[in-house]
Amino acid sequence: MDHFDVLVIGAGISGINAAYRLQTMCPSKTFAVLEGREAIGGTWDLFRYPGIRSDSDMYTLSFPFRPWKGTQTIADGESIRTYIEDTARELGIDRRIRFGHQVKRASWSSDAARWSVDVETSAGVSVRFTCRFLFMCTGYYDYAKGYTPDLPGMSSYRGRVVHPQLWGRDVDYDGKRVVVIGSGATAVGLVPALAKKAAHVTMLQRSPTYMLSLPGVLPVAEWLTHVPGVGDALARGLGIGLSSAIWLFARGSPERAKRVLLDGVKKRLGAGYDVATHFTPRYAPWDQRLCIVRDGDLFEVIKSGKAEMVTDHIERFTEQGLLLRSGKELVADVVVTATGLEMVLLAHVPLEVDGHAVDLPRSSMYKAAMLSEVPNLALSLGYINASWTLRSDLVCQFVCRVIRQMDKKGYRSCTPRRGPDDGITDEVVMPLASGYVERVRATLPKQGTRAPWKNDHNYAHDLFTMRFGRIDDGVLQFAR
Repeated sequence: MDHFDVLVIGAGISGINAAYRLQTMCPSKTFAVLEGREAIGGTWDLFRYPGIRSDSDMYTLSFPFRPWKGTQTIADGESIRTYIEDTARELGIDRRIRFGHQVKRASWSSDAARWSVDVETSAGVSVRFTCRFLFMCTGYYDYAKGYTPDLPGMSSYRGRVVHPQLWGRDVDYDGKRVVVIGSGATAVGLVPALAKKAAHVTMLQRSPTYMLSLPGVLPVAEWLTHVPGVGDALARGLGIGLSSAIWLFARGSPERAKRVLLDGVKKRLGAGYDVATHFTPRYAPWDQRLCIVRDGDLFEVIKSGKAEMVTDHIERFTEQGLLLRSGKELVADVVVTATGLEMVLLAHVPLEVDGHAVDLPRSSMYKAAMLSEVPNLALSLGYINASWTLRSDLVCQFVCRVIRQMDKKGYRSCTPRRGPDDGITDEVVMPLASGYVERVRATLPKQGTRAPWKNDHNYAHDLFTMRFGRIDDGVLQFAR
């Protein structure tokens, strides 16, 4: 049975980030990265559908310790995957990863002050690891399957149905009629990519999403990277500033933001296009995630006639395609269900503390990084309004600061404890009205009305508290 000071679970962006911070900020600590799959990259290795790309700029999605040197501001999935792999290899992190190690269960013992982590290898062998600190870097959705609603008549359909999360090389759409069901970032990337080879692509949505066209290459950001000494930091700062400005504008002036977004779509598609039906959501901007359209490519393929937008409800599948509530039938050779993700925290790993199961819905998140009443455990969750890596890196640095504080004071455990006046609410840690959040809202940890239990998704605030704020704050309680 192998023992480590820290076990990191997951070898995606968060896991690689955690490994780097551990080996630089806590060089005396032993650690390993357990990855259930056989590859580095997490999301960016799993998703291989055409048109996959970042939904935030690469200057903030990349690691601050290895800045992005590509020319793309909104990068394709293959470029991101290569960047993560190269980072792990160049920094020696790849040698710390144990592939094909799927975590099945984790149990904390207060007497031993350690976690026991049960793992099943890809060879079917059960093994156990122990560690002082457990760092869950598993993302927030189910890697085994995506979300597909119950659509009547699917068995009668003679064509192929595929979910983007399970896209394989055998998916043939060359010269075929394709219907993409969905209105989120996946569909927005898929449609223009499929339109390059398909006979025709229809993007079928039940309701519209706000969309913002941004350049795939931002010349000013690329120019900033060449400023000696501070270029990469300036480009990163520009990315942070732009995403923060868009968020603050949308939340502070939703009606004005709505007009700006819709005017942008009208400019792309022309005055005669029915923007009211196909691009005007019923909710305010940023109640759900804003979709980025790289170089306006989705609008271009719609304008060219290679693709079309249909806003309607599905009645049922037919042998030839999809029958809509309006009575219209969409004939299709391939139907792509870009209908969303199955959100799950901790990758379905059940946690126990001294023999008692951790009930996530009854837990709260301390600084959006640790669970109430759960010792020596942290999890990495990204922002909803900015790039994943910005928050991930702050959490990784915070965890290292906590570990160093424990060493300095001789502590064996640290546990966030809620007080009677912390104002825990029913609001979940990811306050979005998106379908993937709504479907699992009852299973998510809650947040409070004030810090450190309230998650404002504010990078400037988190930067101060996570990197410079007091560790021994009275809420995070330590024990020897």
